[in-house]
Amino acid sequence: MHLLFKSTKVDADKPRRLNPSRVREHQANERTYLAWMRTAIALMGFGVVIVRLRTFDPPPVPGPGNGWKLGLVFSLVGLMTVLLSTGHYFAVRRDIEEDTYEPADRWVILLSLAVILLGAGVIYFAFAAPLSPMSPVIPE
Repeated sequence: MHLLFKSTKVDADKPRRLNPSRVREHQANERTYLAWMRTAIALMGFGVVIVRLRTFDPPPVPGPGNGWKLGLVFSLVGLMTVLLSTGHYFAVRRDIEEDTYEPADRWVILLSLAVILLGAGVIYFAFAAPLSPMSPVIPE
């Protein structure tokens, strides 16, 4: 019976590692990770919206069109954001534990470039699509 409760007993020999500043660093890392996840979900959702907008205003020429490609790219970038941010989270977690953390600018640059390219795709898609006569937007 003594063996069952031994694992719940706190060892006096082990030092407690509750450093408040390290705990805050881990919490900040988790908040950053969750922000990346929100970004990924938004990218994937925006990709779905782009694809679904086609059903509200079908093109005058039958065929698949190019909107689905832009929606697919948004969804793929969202999935890549999930994968990269998960790897980044665990790398930062390890660096915090080893006290070797150095912020990496490459993640900021990578995500910024992805959003710039996606934004350029949206702008092109929005202005390259011909307006239908029934469209509420009146060209000048």
